Amino acid sequence: MQPQQEELHPESACDWDTPTKLLADLDEWRSEYDEIQERKVSKDGEKVAAIVKNEDDSFTVRVNGTAWSNRFEKVWSLEFAPDGRLFCIAMNDDEWTVVQDDQPWDESFDYVWNLKFSKDGASAAANIRTPEGYGIALNGEAWEKKFVQMRSCEISPDGLHTAGNVQVEPLSEGDIFTFKKGVWSLAIDGEEWPASFLNVWNCAFSVDGAALAAEVRLDPGSQTIAVNGIPWNETFKAVWEPLFVPGSHDVVAPCLTPEGWKLLVNGKPIWTRSFAQVWHQTFSPDGKRLAAVVAPSFGRWTIAVDGNPWKATFGEAVLAPVFSRDGQRTASAVKHHGKWTIAVDGVPWAETFDMIWNPVFSPSGEYVAAKAEREKETFLVINGKLATKGFQKMCEPVFSPDGSKIMIKDLEFGRFYRRLLPVK
Repeated sequence: MQPQQEELHPESACDWDTPTKLLADLDEWRSEYDEIQERKVSKDGEKVAAIVKNEDDSFTVRVNGTAWSNRFEKVWSLEFAPDGRLFCIAMNDDEWTVVQDDQPWDESFDYVWNLKFSKDGASAAANIRTPEGYGIALNGEAWEKKFVQMRSCEISPDGLHTAGNVQVEPLSEGDIFTFKKGVWSLAIDGEEWPASFLNVWNCAFSVDGAALAAEVRLDPGSQTIAVNGIPWNETFKAVWEPLFVPGSHDVVAPCLTPEGWKLLVNGKPIWTRSFAQVWHQTFSPDGKRLAAVVAPSFGRWTIAVDGNPWKATFGEAVLAPVFSRDGQRTASAVKHHGKWTIAVDGVPWAETFDMIWNPVFSPSGEYVAAKAEREKETFLVINGKLATKGFQKMCEPVFSPDGSKIMIKDLEFGRFYRRLLPVK
């Protein structure tokens, strides 16, 4: 058994004493800049950032009241990392790079995309294209080896390794014979698996970064899961994205068997029951419980926990399950009859909305909060009840470590505020 990565709770570093803070007046920003793009708010509610266009048609990033000193021809993919650092992808003189807190990486590339972060935010990676081919750059260091084509970027939870599905041989148009041999594999830190496949899709790292699993197609009619390049002995008509069991190198994946979709571990059923569909498997924080989105019958969706589906089903959508910290409760965003709400332990809230975001449990699991939208206004909803008036925009809520307060970041009359509200 491998050590399980400690769960991060960045909200413990937030300011939970100041009731209200004005973060930015966007009307002032609009008077200074020709354009404002990709507004983002930090997790701790202390920073508002956006890409802004200057009078000379250059772009930069403004954070609260200060703009970065560097200017670029193009900027996109503005994101706060889990540790609070601000990143974007930028271009000057037809060369692209990643910029971290106004500091560009030393290397630049023909193109950069797919910015990813490690769980703690200490490492950042992205897909790159160079004259030699495609690869990944981790914290500014590019893979030495490049590939014909590349379609993903994954970073290990510890931030030390990167991987992506790669085309290992060139393929001319109409060359079905080379295609049938299999020209796709998975590369880790720039070195591909010895085996190649007809197709390689979504991959996942183990917590310690020592193992990597991916969906693979062996031939036109069979798929399976490969771990460190070795396929499972069992094959299936279809499989979905794999997931490592926390603290181990065992792999769980939904697979289409002759009896229907089942959740399997290392190729063997972990749940005895089959469904019309299974996906988005999720472990509780302690790794002891397992939930997934399932369809007990065609067109009806719900959540199954440890193989037992909720009694309530929904006709349009059920999103990935969310566990409380102690693993005793589950919740999910669900859509039925054209409206969204949250279902908690199988019971949907009475209030419905045009859109709703993922549920957030309080530390004790007593309260469930969500950001929701109705008639172009956003609201905070707690345990199924509207807890605020409507705002122009609002970020997803954050509970204080003791669960007594909840933080919202909202846009009201052109101003971004960070507010603390008592949960009760």
